[in-house]
Amino acid sequence: MTALILALVFTPAAAPDVKVERDVVYANIDGLKLRMDIARPTTPGPHPAVVGFHGGAWKYGNKADLSRSTIGFFDFGGTGGRSLIETVAKDGYVAVSVQYRLAPDHKWPAQIEDAKTAIRFLRENAKAYDIDPEHMGAFGFSAGGHIAALLGTTDSDDGLDGKLYPNQSSEVQCVVDYFGPTDMTLYAESPGLEKGYMVPLFGKKMAAAPDIYKQASPLYHVKKTNAPILICHGTADLIVPIIHSERFLDKLEAAKVPCRMISVKGKGHGWTGDPAVECRKESMKFMDQYLKVKK
Repeated sequence: MTALILALVFTPAAAPDVKVERDVVYANIDGLKLRMDIARPTTPGPHPAVVGFHGGAWKYGNKADLSRSTIGFFDFGGTGGRSLIETVAKDGYVAVSVQYRLAPDHKWPAQIEDAKTAIRFLRENAKAYDIDPEHMGAFGFSAGGHIAALLGTTDSDDGLDGKLYPNQSSEVQCVVDYFGPTDMTLYAESPGLEKGYMVPLFGKKMAAAPDIYKQASPLYHVKKTNAPILICHGTADLIVPIIHSERFLDKLEAAKVPCRMISVKGKGHGWTGDPAVECRKESMKFMDQYLKVKK
């Protein structure tokens, strides 16, 4: 959730088995054009889709973070120089990196409304992008993990959908959440973090707006109809303590939602090397389980 210090790297051209479209406009909100990058296999579709959300405390970062070959605070692991979305596309998915509105200029729920709008845009244009609209997942890192988890736990009854593409569903069929916060009310116990992260996002402290903090917390939306969720979290994370994911997992299990957590021992808010490779492999297996049509 801290500002991401991105590695300055060359973004290579897409490999021959993947094609990439950048800066696709999916919404125009009050004059602000919101864009996404889309990587997809060159083989015939339709393909399942996975939609990614960058981190950065809801204040920093952009969609290009997932369209580079490396991210400063996290190595997706064993990509061979490909960007994150190209790596996922190589495995048979339409992989998308989404721009969403940032705080403090844009207060909650702008961020989740944008995420849901992006899902609906992709369903609206499924044929154009070779997408199987019945098999769509979400993933994200830190603040992006929080957004992905909310996509998996909320539905149209929660009033967070926005207004565009109203005939399409914003629901996803599975989620991979990398160290995203799940209970925003916990930050009231840490005045510095609440002031630095929550107030810019919500405009108020938790004591003045408990309903907003709970509305934004995946933990408070858990029910048996939620999408399957895989959580990856470092045991030494000081920005998003692992208690967020532990409590989230407990509640998901109690509701009998398919879920599991990978606890990465001794790692903080992001990691590289072998643990990153292992998390990538487990993430892909999890998405394959729920998104790839069995033939």
